[in-house]
Amino acid sequence: MIRSIIVARADNRVIGKDNGLIWHMPHDLRFFKETTSGHYVIMGRKSYESLNKPLPGRLNIIVTRNRGYFKENCLVMNSLEAALELAAQQQQQEVFILGGGEIYQQALDKGLVDRIYLTEIKESFEGDTYFPELQPGQWTETHREEYTADAQNPHDYAFVRLERS
Repeated sequence: MIRSIIVARADNRVIGKDNGLIWHMPHDLRFFKETTSGHYVIMGRKSYESLNKPLPGRLNIIVTRNRGYFKENCLVMNSLEAALELAAQQQQQEVFILGGGEIYQQALDKGLVDRIYLTEIKESFEGDTYFPELQPGQWTETHREEYTADAQNPHDYAFVRLERS
């Protein structure tokens, strides 16, 4: 099973502010939906609560230390490792880790990620949640598509795929 992170990140590694997204990029949202639909998706409780409902067309797994936490139409696991194990037991081809910052940090620190789908937003933003610094030499870029800002997507951006080296 391929264990993937999918994330949109600004040049200064910002991924969010006040438990929400900072930018509105319809092309990135479409890419996210097309890439993750039909798969298991894993997210932390705070990320789930920012959505306030399960993502349709995906099995939503929420990671929280709160053993009494329950959300309808979602699975709740007490660790990232348990969530990944569940996906592996269900013979998923690829599972997506959606964040937030703490979950990304855990996944990368523990070596639980094989692939990263990274949307690079070519601008810096103020925020309070950051994507972890990637360690040099651990990742190889295997795909890149560059886009310039347009009427719908107000920032230059790139879709990048990284594989563990």
